[in-house]
Amino acid sequence: MDKNTEKEKNMEPERKPEIPEENDRPDDPKTNIDNFGVIGNAFNFQSNIQYLTIIGNVEGHMVLPPSNKTTKYENIIPQLVAVEENPNIKGLLTILNTVGGDVEAGLAIAELITTLSKPTVSLVLGGGHSIGIPLATASRYSFIAESATMTLHPIRMTGLVIGAEPTFEYFRKMQDRVLDFIVRTSRADRSQLEQLISATDKMAADIGTILVGHEAVDIGLIDEVGGLNKALAKLKEMVIEETMAAKQPFKM
Repeated sequence: MDKNTEKEKNMEPERKPEIPEENDRPDDPKTNIDNFGVIGNAFNFQSNIQYLTIIGNVEGHMVLPPSNKTTKYENIIPQLVAVEENPNIKGLLTILNTVGGDVEAGLAIAELITTLSKPTVSLVLGGGHSIGIPLATASRYSFIAESATMTLHPIRMTGLVIGAEPTFEYFRKMQDRVLDFIVRTSRADRSQLEQLISATDKMAADIGTILVGHEAVDIGLIDEVGGLNKALAKLKEMVIEETMAAKQPFKM
């Protein structure tokens, strides 16, 4: 190599490794929020608690308009399966602010939550209406904010409905499925729930009842009035209790 070639080589600028744009990084918290509605390790710490948010309309088999805030059940179900399968996750905190939505999709999510083998706690913020009620009661322990509300009302259908007796029988069966689940997963009395659902003096131009904060606790729908601090503290307490119980020696 002659001196001129060596000199030209030494004058070439040093190549730096290409760094992807901040918003293109898969582990970037902003990217995760925009694309998936979740925060990926935003506070740079590892937690053994999984957080699940159910907001807006619970979307079922029919796609809602893009202007609607939705929780898609096909996204939630794999997350719940992962919670059960992942040994590093010790508990699930579900935070709800939902107007309700598809009954079968909501019940599918609720059944998965209530059958998890790990401690679960729910927190209703803003509202946990309609099918949001079984989604709240599905956890082992439930909280509701003082200002949050829950609406009990009969099953409703939109679009074309065939006005035949089998149609109304199907409505009754669907209503029974929802009520059976709520009674099974809460301290609420079925007869009282039926009265509140059929009340005509509680809601303007409609049938049903709106429960605010402590009212939902008073009838046994929700376990306790509280916010995020109480919900997290309760879940961590349940995780510790279950961990200690698992370490106890087997006795005949």
